[in-house]
Amino acid sequence: MTELINAMPLPFRAFHTGFHRPYYEYARIQLGNERDANELVHGTFLYLAVNWQHCTEQPDFHSYAWALHKERVATELMMQGRPAAGPQTMVFERAVKAATDVVIETFRARFHAQLDELEHTIGLYAAMDRLPERQFDVMVLNYALGFTTKRTAQTMGITPETVRTLRCSAKRRLAAELGFDMKDDDE
Repeated sequence: MTELINAMPLPFRAFHTGFHRPYYEYARIQLGNERDANELVHGTFLYLAVNWQHCTEQPDFHSYAWALHKERVATELMMQGRPAAGPQTMVFERAVKAATDVVIETFRARFHAQLDELEHTIGLYAAMDRLPERQFDVMVLNYALGFTTKRTAQTMGITPETVRTLRCSAKRRLAAELGFDMKDDDE
């Protein structure tokens, strides 16, 4: 693949450099293991490289590429006959580093939670799994993977404003589902 990448136009190489990690991390969370994620992301970028001309003719290349990647992840899960591993993978990762995880601490502080952090994490990620697709993607990229609003927007091929709107809607939905009261000024 390295030879193919080096033979590709500079815009493809820049896209590969900029988006390989978020695509990989998303696939790893959904598929539940590094090997499957590596293979899938390799296939996604191979497809994009081989079809580069067609891909760049799309009205919004980043949205097109993200949708293609998500479709490939969903197809792989369907072929394996299993649901996304996202919530389970994220719960495991959060349990391992729960003591240092700022995301959970922030969430707890905002909603004045009194429950044990691991119980909270399991409930949070189970609730996240029920979010609409784009809200789920924003929460995974923004919080679980620590991407900035701008990076999340670039990865998904949407505007930063849309990321903020989706994040706010997701937080409100999560707060309601988990029984927390959000103040009007909370995002």
